[in-house]
Amino acid sequence: MNWEQLLSLKRFGDTKKRLRNQQDETRIGFEVDFDRVIFSDSFRSLQDKTQVIPLSKTDFVHTRLTHSLEVSVVGRSLGRIVGKQLLEKYPELQQLGYQANDFGAIVASACLAHDIGNPPFGHSGEKAIGEYFKTGKGQHYKNELSDKQWQDLIDFEGNANGFKILTETREGINGGLRLSYATLAAFMKYPKESLPKKPTADIIDKKFGFFQSEKELYIDVATDLGLKKVRTGNDVTFSRHPLAFLVEAADDICYTIIDFEDGINLGLIEEEFALEYLIKLVKDTINIEKYHQLKTKKDRLSYLRALAIGNLINEASKVFLANEESILVGDYQISLLDKCKYEAQINDIIKISVQKIYRSKEVVEKEISGYRVLADLLDVFITAVNNSHNGKASSYDNLILEVLPEKYQVLSDDLYQRILSICNYIASMSDGAAIFLHKKINGVEI
Repeated sequence: MNWEQLLSLKRFGDTKKRLRNQQDETRIGFEVDFDRVIFSDSFRSLQDKTQVIPLSKTDFVHTRLTHSLEVSVVGRSLGRIVGKQLLEKYPELQQLGYQANDFGAIVASACLAHDIGNPPFGHSGEKAIGEYFKTGKGQHYKNELSDKQWQDLIDFEGNANGFKILTETREGINGGLRLSYATLAAFMKYPKESLPKKPTADIIDKKFGFFQSEKELYIDVATDLGLKKVRTGNDVTFSRHPLAFLVEAADDICYTIIDFEDGINLGLIEEEFALEYLIKLVKDTINIEKYHQLKTKKDRLSYLRALAIGNLINEASKVFLANEESILVGDYQISLLDKCKYEAQINDIIKISVQKIYRSKEVVEKEISGYRVLADLLDVFITAVNNSHNGKASSYDNLILEVLPEKYQVLSDDLYQRILSICNYIASMSDGAAIFLHKKINGVEI
């Protein structure tokens, strides 16, 4: 892989190459990517989607939207730091017009979109959709689908759904948001299809990044960028775009530190206990005198959080640059933070977050409700679209289809496409919208 090809400004449908030195410097293509994501309705729905605590009524707990904005800020810093060093190492990129801010813009745009495909109720929402097909009423569709189509459903993946949202063509809209190929590839943390499932310990095999419906488009993106093909034959897997490592690091930094901060503010983790963990991350940069002048818990947490994020940004950048050549040839196989000097401290924070926050009674109880909500919605809408396609729609089915947004009403002759379209619709809902619609179809609210 080479950086000139990896920094492609190409968009879906382009017939000629976009050159960096011909870009309008007031609004380069990679910055247009950021704008298109932030103005999309899919991004706006993140304001009412769970980050840590489902349906939290407090004003300081993060949603997917605030989390995504923060990840994009961290990603921008990572991209600029790395970009500055890469331009010095590869001066030919400067001659082509590339700047450090280009790297920052690509990473920030991909970070902004990184959760855009996540369903309601956090990661339990992904599991709930998968379980509807694996063990629920959707089991009977298995024999009508290919193995990979079925795997897409039973392991429903927010990352793959995000790529679908960003790229899906529908009537009058070609190529979805038409982001640059560089940004689309940086977004793709798991550049493989759903099968084979976790065949190696390489981080690219941890999950999958695109559904069968977007397979050919992703191949086009990867081929244009010169990504290394990892598997041959019918099983598609490519190496990561190098900047995907920075997107992942930005997400890891934010959820590790800021979810932990939310847990402290919610009283799920004792302040004294938590501060001890954070101070281990900032012991080399903390100003003890300034710290002791801070009188409130919120101020102390904010100070430690800022220092911790700054330290992890610098550390992730160092690890990336130290391994850049290995990353370029596709041989680097772990996340950046897994190789940083703070690995032990990060793991300690994640461990306590799992115990005290992610598996807290409040979270578990709301996730249970989420399972029922999503399973019921899937069943009602999938049944309605299939009955309609087969000419067997009941009056109730027709009423349900009236509720279905217009862009999902184009019913494909392909069963997989029909089912996936409904999954995409249900996943697009905010937590509150899913609950409200569930009450409506069950006659709880009229």
